[in-house]
Amino acid sequence: VGSHAVLDAELAGCRTGEVTLVGRLPRSCGPGQLFLADREFLGVPLWRAFTATGADLLWRVPANRVLPVHKELRDGSWLSSIHANTDPAKRDPDDVRVLAYQLKDTVRTAAAGEYRLVTRLLDARRHPARQLAALYRERWEIESVFAEIKTHQRGTKVVLSSKTPDGVLQQIWAHLLVHHALRELMLTTAATRQIDPDRVSFTETLRSARRSVTVTSGSFPP
Repeated sequence: VGSHAVLDAELAGCRTGEVTLVGRLPRSCGPGQLFLADREFLGVPLWRAFTATGADLLWRVPANRVLPVHKELRDGSWLSSIHANTDPAKRDPDDVRVLAYQLKDTVRTAAAGEYRLVTRLLDARRHPARQLAALYRERWEIESVFAEIKTHQRGTKVVLSSKTPDGVLQQIWAHLLVHHALRELMLTTAATRQIDPDRVSFTETLRSARRSVTVTSGSFPP
């Protein structure tokens, strides 16, 4: 999340939903990774597809989802379980830990509703609820990634100029690859200067890369 690097993507036509597309992405997950997702993706089959890779999960829960309290923990979270819709007798549960917290509007300082998250990280001592809630907030940086690719990198040109489906796919992958290369360059720069990658400007990096490609052929990785 901190790197803003796109690690994988799945593309399809407008008749294919996001949940279907996400179901193809466990190929990019594995032990030692923490996978964050918004509330519309929480379903037991999808949850199990990702947990089978060994990755840890931290997903938001729909407001109407019933999550029974099996055991309350000292940090305010609790142990619970989720069940597939195909398991009405609830005989095949998946153990989860639930975190509930309140967000406030920074402008109006008014309550903005309760957030609930479920995770595979069951140990509240090793993974405090406050720490996980703060980490989940970073997921919204994906919106910055979209802006980087669609607004700054693409510029004011036609969205996708190709006239064929294969050409459109090629253009999308090209944009994703260039963005990844720029982000790797920014990470290297941040590591060299020992600063947070967030302090390195994407637009300045993009301008530098464009100048480099124009002036000195072959000096930029892509």
